[in-house]
Amino acid sequence: MFKYTSIYVNTISLLISLIVFIVIQTLFLNYGLFTKKSSLKASFEVENVVQNTTNEIVEKKTSEKENVWFLEIPKINLKANIKEGTTKEIMENYIGHFEETNKEKGNVGLAAHNRGYKNNYFEKLKELKEGDSIFYNYQGSTKEYLVTKHVIIKDTDWSYLEKTDTNMITLITCVENEPEYRRCIQGEEK
Repeated sequence: MFKYTSIYVNTISLLISLIVFIVIQTLFLNYGLFTKKSSLKASFEVENVVQNTTNEIVEKKTSEKENVWFLEIPKINLKANIKEGTTKEIMENYIGHFEETNKEKGNVGLAAHNRGYKNNYFEKLKELKEGDSIFYNYQGSTKEYLVTKHVIIKDTDWSYLEKTDTNMITLITCVENEPEYRRCIQGEEK
């Protein structure tokens, strides 16, 4: 059989020790590299998350600023956001702003549906009387207007949206069952 001499046992022990040492060193070195890569990757992701969060905050502030454009009429329990334009798509969800009119000074022209759509913001507009308050907020600045006119006009009469030196607001909507006419409410700044 095979004799185990002390030299042979020591040599085998040394070889096994070297192999174990090399394996452990390799694992620890690679583990350290993996850990560094992971921590680098983790901190990169954290920076992205922080950056994304910052971008989201900026986007939220922007959309909050956009949401500061609204109309409020307490008498008819109306408070709705306004958006530029009077297309069907815009007026499905917002009160539309006539692009040809001013937003802050002069004549501010707005339009909305009053029936038959998802949002009929001007549904109760016909209930307004002279002296009723209309609050218009644009970019955080609120103006109060008092109703001065409540008239029915032809759908081709755009004279009520003309520029004026007086700060006023003009609200236009359809007249029920009379497609060739529009209800027009005007108010002057208080």
